[in-house]
Amino acid sequence: MIKINLLPYREKAKKDTFLRQVFIVAGSFIIFLLLLVWVHIGISSSISNLETQIKESESLLADLDKKIGDLEKYKKDKKELEDKLGVIATLEENRLAPVRTLDNLALLVPAKDIWLTKITQKGSNISIQGIGRDNIVVADFMKRIEQYEPIKSVDLVSAKKTEISGITLQEFNFSCVLKKGF
Repeated sequence: MIKINLLPYREKAKKDTFLRQVFIVAGSFIIFLLLLVWVHIGISSSISNLETQIKESESLLADLDKKIGDLEKYKKDKKELEDKLGVIATLEENRLAPVRTLDNLALLVPAKDIWLTKITQKGSNISIQGIGRDNIVVADFMKRIEQYEPIKSVDLVSAKKTEISGITLQEFNFSCVLKKGF
């Protein structure tokens, strides 16, 4: 005899398989959502930590910028003071130079033959005006000045005869150039 099973065992197996698949898909989806929430929370926490670090770094940077600004101001003030001290030292070194130059120049003047009337200095140029007994004395004086160490060159600007108290004398004007450093 033939036995016939009228129960839908295949449909039940299909239904069980379908329910299992739905549970697996739903479970996977829930696990995926939980994983996304966990990643989102981790990233949000990392972002807030980084923002806090950025704020702290910005405040530290602002403090350092202020200190650097103060340091730059101090460096600028120090350089200014060093420049001023350098100028003062240069002035101190050179304050006696004109006096020494004029003193040594006075030693070159023949006592009874040449009378200086005016000496002016503008930068490295010196103008010497005076009166001499004659042309030879004036020429000798000019040669002495040329041999003087601080003088680079001497040019005769003018020489003319003049009469003072009935005596004919030679009036002269020299232009001298000083060497650098004098």
